[in-house]
Amino acid sequence: MPGGYQLVLIALLAVLLFGRGKISGMMEDVALGIKSFKKGMADDEPEIAASEKGKTIDHDADEKVGSTSVNENSKAS
Repeated sequence: MPGGYQLVLIALLAVLLFGRGKISGMMEDVALGIKSFKKGMADDEPEIAASEKGKTIDHDADEKVGSTSVNENSKAS
């Protein structure tokens, strides 16, 4: 894990390589992407809630699945 002075050195190298303007432009693009993603997620939530509102699942635990049980299959062998 890098220490404090190592992080400062990495930040200094990034500024030297990319320049202040390019880094701030990239950070602005990232912020716009995050805002757009949150807005898209907020727009999808009402549609999902409306589509799931009327769904029900009927299940009877005593209902047999298939025509033969496991015990009947083992007796036939």
